[in-house]
Amino acid sequence: MRLYIIGILARILGIIIPLLLGVAFLVLAERKVMASMQRRKGPNVVGLFGLLQPLADGFKLMIKEPILPSSANLFIFIMAPVITFMLSLIAWAVIPCAVNQLSTPTFDYGMVLSDLNVGILYLFAISSLGVYGIITAGWSSNSKYAFLGALRSAAQMVSYEVSIGLIIITVLICVGSCNFSEIVIAQKQIWFGIPLFPVFIMFFISCLAETNRAPFDLPEAEAELVAGYNVEYSSMGFALSFSGEYANMILMSLCTLLFLGGWLPILDIPIFQAIPGSIWFSIKVLFFLFVYIWVRAAFPRYRYDQLMRLGWKVFLPLSLARVVSVSGVLVAFDWLP
Repeated sequence: MRLYIIGILARILGIIIPLLLGVAFLVLAERKVMASMQRRKGPNVVGLFGLLQPLADGFKLMIKEPILPSSANLFIFIMAPVITFMLSLIAWAVIPCAVNQLSTPTFDYGMVLSDLNVGILYLFAISSLGVYGIITAGWSSNSKYAFLGALRSAAQMVSYEVSIGLIIITVLICVGSCNFSEIVIAQKQIWFGIPLFPVFIMFFISCLAETNRAPFDLPEAEAELVAGYNVEYSSMGFALSFSGEYANMILMSLCTLLFLGGWLPILDIPIFQAIPGSIWFSIKVLFFLFVYIWVRAAFPRYRYDQLMRLGWKVFLPLSLARVVSVSGVLVAFDWLP
């Protein structure tokens, strides 16, 4: 029993520690990539090529004094960033990131903390709960700017969750399972990103809106709302909110699992098969993170009415039509799994 608990804790740390390091260096990567796109140098003072900048930023936030607004609801104010950050971590329990070498050779299941048969529903539920962390942060601050940012964020996330849900249903129809490992295995012949390319693009844009990233970063619009829902936060409260946002960015690279074959190689040839599945998974996730940063550097921010129109009047009908058309084709040609 003791060894079992130690094994579970080791697997949890094996997910959390790389994720926290990934979040730290994703911030640095974003600053460096955006700097090169804007013909600047970016952080280059702390350490070689600025590689220690995330550690310096983290240390600075840790030693800063936490300022608590006198009119805030203190318990909720303190817990809101913790909720945001914890939700972004526990969602990783069902994400398979490599081939499990102990599985049978006929059916490779992914290395995953908890291989749920309803893994995709679990992930969708956790991502929906992220709204609560943001709205409680805005409400408990007792600040007009923070509350406006929280309301914007809640409306935006709920709007785009509808289209994300319909797009996920499209993938589930093609697979016949809610298990992430089985979704990846179903893509051995062809990645879903090829036949479902329009759905793939809609899913990626919806993920940008769901994670409040540019050009949909309306909740944090510094020109209008100073900094959005986290305007009253300082030191570790701000750090946890910030880390939660970037951890959700990495999580939303689950486009990799749904559309780009997860840990499967690009081509089914011996040279590519020799590369471990975790390396392929990491390469695909890094590609998506690069595109996230690229979009931020390239596109201006949407107006709020444009954002909501895109979600309700464009993505919702298109994703619903795609569910009907894909299921119709599968039934007509008897391709249902």
